Amino acid sequence: MNIKTAENKEDISSCYQAMHALRQNIALADFLSRIDVMQTEKYQLIYIEDENKVVAVCGFRSVTSLYEGAFIYIDDLSTLPDYRGKGYGSALFDYVVEKAQSEGLKAIHLDSAHHRYDAHRLYLNKKMNIVYHHFRLEL
Repeated sequence: MNIKTAENKEDISSCYQAMHALRQNIALADFLSRIDVMQTEKYQLIYIEDENKVVAVCGFRSVTSLYEGAFIYIDDLSTLPDYRGKGYGSALFDYVVEKAQSEGLKAIHLDSAHHRYDAHRLYLNKKMNIVYHHFRLEL
C-alpha cells in the first residue's frame, strides 16, 4: 500500500472525509485550521488512497514527557466505513511503528474511546497494552 504524507492544503482537504468518519463533530473549515495549528506542534498526517480517493488517515506527533522521554502519540486513526477490514488502518499503524523505530523511540501511545471495539481489536492485535486511564475535565 502506498502511504502518502499530506504536505499541502489540497492534500489535507482530501483527507477530511476519512477523518470525519472518526471526528464527526468537526466541520471542514475547523479541520483545516486545527491541522494548521497542530502542524506547528509536529503533527503529521498520512493517508492511503484507493481508486484516487483517500480512504484511511492517521495523524500523529512526536512528544516528549518526563516519565517516558520521546515517543509518538497517535491522535487520529480512521478509515472510511466501506473500506474497513482491508488492512488500511493496520498499514498506517505499521508505518508509524517503523518511523518510531527508525528514530530510536521506544513507545507509541494513543487514546481510544471505550466503545470503539473494532479499533481496540486492531490495537491489541498490534501488541499494544492498555496501561493508563485518560481523564478529562469539561470546562
